[in-house]
Amino acid sequence: MKKQLLELAHGRSGDKGDAANIGIIAYDDKEFEIIKKQLTVNRVKKHFEGICFGEVERYELPNLRALNFLLHNTLGGGGTVSLKHDAQGKTLAAALLRMEIEI
Repeated sequence: MKKQLLELAHGRSGDKGDAANIGIIAYDDKEFEIIKKQLTVNRVKKHFEGICFGEVERYELPNLRALNFLLHNTLGGGGTVSLKHDAQGKTLAAALLRMEIEI
């Protein structure tokens, strides 16, 4: 069965210069285990194809039931120089939460 990630977690995103920073926080331990397996660097990179032009890094924060992703070369140079509508990457967590994962 497939579900959108938003049914298992919430998220927050922002900018780190030209890199977008996306945190995904599971609602409980069981859902965190599912998310850890399903939300890989490759899947996140593919989900943001055409937006993320650099490397994707993933960090696990098990004590928070969270994953943090850095998407390099994503924000068009960063908030002060970017011509993108979302130069700080504030909407990217919402976009990632719409990804379907296998349960």
